[in-house]
Amino acid sequence: MHYRIILRILGILLMIFSITMIPPALVSHIYDDGVYSIFYLCLGITFSTGFVFWLPAHKVSQELRTRDGFVVTVMFWLVLSLFGAIPFALAEELNLSIVDAVFESMSGLTTTGATVITGIDDLPKSILFYRQQLQWLGGMGIIVLAVAILPMLGIGGMQLYRAETPGPVKDSKLTPRIAETAKALWYIYASLTLVCTLSYWLAGMSFFDAITHSFSTVAIGGFSTHDQSIGYFDSQLIESIATIFMIISALNFSLHFFAWRKQSIGHYWQDPEVKFFIGTLLLTIVVSVSILSITKTYEPLRAVSESVFMAVSIATTTGFATTDFTSWPTMLPFMLMLTAFAGGCAGSTAGGMKIIRVLLIVKQGHREIKRLVHPNGVFPVKLSQKPVSEKILQAVWGFFSVYMMMFVLMLLTLMATGLDQITAWSAVAATLNNLGPGLGEVATNYGNINDTAKWVLCFSMLLGRLEVFTLLILFTPIFWRR
Repeated sequence: MHYRIILRILGILLMIFSITMIPPALVSHIYDDGVYSIFYLCLGITFSTGFVFWLPAHKVSQELRTRDGFVVTVMFWLVLSLFGAIPFALAEELNLSIVDAVFESMSGLTTTGATVITGIDDLPKSILFYRQQLQWLGGMGIIVLAVAILPMLGIGGMQLYRAETPGPVKDSKLTPRIAETAKALWYIYASLTLVCTLSYWLAGMSFFDAITHSFSTVAIGGFSTHDQSIGYFDSQLIESIATIFMIISALNFSLHFFAWRKQSIGHYWQDPEVKFFIGTLLLTIVVSVSILSITKTYEPLRAVSESVFMAVSIATTTGFATTDFTSWPTMLPFMLMLTAFAGGCAGSTAGGMKIIRVLLIVKQGHREIKRLVHPNGVFPVKLSQKPVSEKILQAVWGFFSVYMMMFVLMLLTLMATGLDQITAWSAVAATLNNLGPGLGEVATNYGNINDTAKWVLCFSMLLGRLEVFTLLILFTPIFWRR
């Protein structure tokens, strides 16, 4: 393990992260809300700490090994979440405890969207901007991690695309070098954010709301500058724009890259993951509309609009809201929460297990049924008529097993802290899948649950964002053996 190179990288990350305190400080000056001093102080603390980490190892030129990569990847989110919590802890307007500040920061950077803050409309503009900016930065980090880093470590949803998957994403790297890959992804991510901002602004949002909501939309984060979320604007046009960009951001960013490079969108319809994702969304919407209409919860047209927005928001793990879906009749709230387990596509800013894994589990389940009828038959699992290797299928089942085991373990832990079963179940589901809103006591915010539960949920958010194995491997003795 190359500890000096790890410290050097963390030092550089912290120094770069300190620069992100400047935009909210400028917003504070523009709106004269008096919070700028906090961001300048945090800039100094974060940069100084990063410099202390970097200085002793600044001449180290060793290359990262796989094990070093795991540590750096985990520490990226952990360290930045801790330092990202400092403005929340220092802001008198928020009056947050340490655990609440870390929870809010972790939720922002992992694009979970769970919050402990109430009275959001009355907060200083700079604090609101900072919350949204955290999600935007986290979303970009997720894309680089999923498309460029995790495949190098041999894990992650994008691994499923290596060789076995047809189409434009056969290779895990978009360009020959990882730096070029990261740069290409930055361009796409920033371009989507810019277009989303302009769309919101032209649809009637203020420029401040437009840019801050574009941050959380493209990052699939779900934070808002209003307690009522997207419902505050009461605009079908704004809801439609949000829906479109949530779907775009939940698709594999490698597909966006090839659409940009080839000037074509035909490959989207050839991708089996995209087709399964859209099919799942449509099925969820149809069921929601049917039940809301039959129970006369809304008028038919509103039943359609509410179903479309909430189905897309929850299934993509964004967490925006236009209505209180937890009060919907029968099994709808539970069904919507379940769609978050599948989440979006691999290589996107969405959370969940990723649609490609769910698709392969469904296909393998279908194969096992056929084997019961024809025990000696050979039935390969295929994606777009090409067989998927048994190694990939075993990895998918291994991931699913560990994912569910960790879910149950954290569910029991939360119940042991005193939370009721519905609250505990939905809180773990919402954080492990990086969704945000839950049911029961955590339907609107997480401020009323106990501190122990919040720490567990912070771990859950990190676990879900790092696709489980990246974090759990650090707790195994074999990882630390030479």
